[in-house]
Amino acid sequence: MLAVELAKRYLPALDSFMRSVVDTLPDSADFKTMLHYPLGWVNADGAPYQGSTGKRIRPILLLLCTEAVGGDWHAALPAAAAVEFLHNFSLIHDDIQDNSPTRHNRPTVWSIWGRAQAINAGDTMFALAYEALARLSATTTADIALACWTMFNRTNLELTRGQYLDMHFETQTVVTEADYISMVSGKTAALLSGSAYMGALIGTFDKVEADHFADFGLNLGIAFQIHDDILGIWGDASVTGKSTATDILSRKKSLPVLYGLANNPDMITIYKREPFGELDVIDAVAALDKIDALDYARTSESSYFERAIDAVQQSASGGSKSFNDLLALTETLFQRQY
Repeated sequence: MLAVELAKRYLPALDSFMRSVVDTLPDSADFKTMLHYPLGWVNADGAPYQGSTGKRIRPILLLLCTEAVGGDWHAALPAAAAVEFLHNFSLIHDDIQDNSPTRHNRPTVWSIWGRAQAINAGDTMFALAYEALARLSATTTADIALACWTMFNRTNLELTRGQYLDMHFETQTVVTEADYISMVSGKTAALLSGSAYMGALIGTFDKVEADHFADFGLNLGIAFQIHDDILGIWGDASVTGKSTATDILSRKKSLPVLYGLANNPDMITIYKREPFGELDVIDAVAALDKIDALDYARTSESSYFERAIDAVQQSASGGSKSFNDLLALTETLFQRQY
């Protein structure tokens, strides 16, 4: 299985690099435990954790893009670690903002250590991302390191903008599909786009080539979020590790919900109910099913998936095993059930 093969290829070195970055911090009380926990290294009591947690999709994508363009993926490890730290920063804060009690079938950081300390953990992850990225100066040229730094900063701004819009849309009466795509382009797609760009740039030193990969990552990210929207309503909670009621309970304007609000008046009535609880979630899903919102979302997902493939095939790279692995991994992401 490709995902397993890629994990074996990249993750031991990535894990070792990330641990070396975290180990620069002072070991105060259970401070490091609070950081190791969301990274999947330990249980809440500090004992080694043997279960499955995050898939490390973003750093794997970055390293695979470096290899796909003919570069040495080891040189991209600082950037790969940076995007994984940044991703975990966003998840810790997102769980606080969404009041989510579980992630990957485990209690979230805030539900164990409290919201205030979880904010500290997220902020530290953010700082660690830059600590990791700074080490690019030892693995690539100063110009490429600076270009990656610039892209990473832009990615942070887009990530925050997208999160703001996602939360703002919960109380905004009218949200269009164009608004949604703008939000997703920041919240989800920016980090995938930045990962693909940095990986390709480190591998080729060619910004034009890297731009093709950035476009690939952007469309991949939009399709990826639509897939998550689908799983957030129709997925199996025992597989996804997150309650399928969470997104609708918070009245998120996901793509299927927007389609429902635009095409079924019952959905508008349901979303206006106060208070809003589990029975309302059941009614909302029924209203979406009535107008085949699932089929609409799947068609949209496929459209952005095809755009992603077209973008990367416009690059000068191609034909190598790693490039073919990149195409295969992209297809695998849209067959996932979690």
